[in-house]
Amino acid sequence: MAQIKKANGIIDWLDQRLAVNKLFNVLMAQYWIPKQINFLWAMGVILTTLFAILFISGLFLVMYYKPDVALAFDSVNKTIMQEVEYGWLWRHMHGVAASVVFLIIYIHMLTGIYYGSYKKGREMIWISGMLLFVVFSAEAFSGYMLPWGQMSFWAAQVITQLFGGIPFIGDALVVWIRGDFAVSDPTLTRFFMLHVCLLPIVILAIIAFHFYSLRIPHVNNEISEEIDFDLEAEKYLAGDTKGSKVIPFWPGFLAKDFMYIALFMIFFFYLVCFKFNFAMDPINFDPANSLKTPPHIYPEWYFLWSYEVLRGFFFDVGSIKAFDIGLAAFGVAQIIFFLLPWLDRSDVVKPAHERPMFFVWFWILLIDLIVLTVYGKLPPTGINAWIGFYASMVFLLLLLVVLPIITIMERKRG
Repeated sequence: MAQIKKANGIIDWLDQRLAVNKLFNVLMAQYWIPKQINFLWAMGVILTTLFAILFISGLFLVMYYKPDVALAFDSVNKTIMQEVEYGWLWRHMHGVAASVVFLIIYIHMLTGIYYGSYKKGREMIWISGMLLFVVFSAEAFSGYMLPWGQMSFWAAQVITQLFGGIPFIGDALVVWIRGDFAVSDPTLTRFFMLHVCLLPIVILAIIAFHFYSLRIPHVNNEISEEIDFDLEAEKYLAGDTKGSKVIPFWPGFLAKDFMYIALFMIFFFYLVCFKFNFAMDPINFDPANSLKTPPHIYPEWYFLWSYEVLRGFFFDVGSIKAFDIGLAAFGVAQIIFFLLPWLDRSDVVKPAHERPMFFVWFWILLIDLIVLTVYGKLPPTGINAWIGFYASMVFLLLLLVVLPIITIMERKRG
């Protein structure tokens, strides 16, 4: 049994019983971060901050929200927005955070691709990050349905219908997900449970796993230098703080992050107070009406690139229907980034600007994702349909064909 002695303060009392100082050292004071990093490495902490905002604002909103098709729309647009004091503020914070979180996720994801932070021991960091992206996407979609406006209803109708394309069990799966043959009250309560209860728990678990996966290979740096973290940590602890290539997570790294968070919150509350409309589709301020289909159904901006891949294949190929081709392409698009550590066949871990062919590939991919996003919101008619088709093909070929070829060539050149 541990020797318990008279404590000289609350921290010492807790330390003798819970080893709080040891835990603090393991998690923060002696968890080492490379010095050679820039502001892009703050995206993870900003994402954690946004999740906290979503969680807290969601708790306030759920106090007044009614998960019932007869009451949901008014509970959001009348009760919360007009009757509850500062209800509008909490809704704007939740809506803007739900949109901005994907902007930060994409920056975080593209940073990892640019600097090769998915390779040579960091595969589990990448996979856990992509799991977070998928679960955040499910959380966002389930939340988009809750206001029970026109776009909420019809987006749910379209997305749930996609599961009907799964062989053998598709039709039964659609009915099971909806809880009915059409999107209705059981569907709303199911998605409410997912959004408020199940998915936040899953997100918390994956965040914990994501941070844990960083412990062994440690964080990458902007020059992708392989660092002996144990050796550099010894230097730092011995007093050679300038000569060491690492700094402790606390206070060195987090002190910078707090500055970036403060700057980000200025931007965030500017959007919340003055530019919140970008996160709220005007069509969704009309109550859901199953008898009135909107002229053009589309998801939120952060899903548009994959939505365009889904509908980009608008013609049959022999006996294969266009819907089946699009659904297969959509399925590939959802898992393709998980495979990135293995599609990149090179052992080279360097920033993209030091890998000439990869650098060109990266920027073509980014431009193509922007094109898919822009055209995903436009009606798929005339030239728009063909641009969507070619952009979808480019996306799939870039990852499945071009990336393995150029990285094999890079490996051979040594």
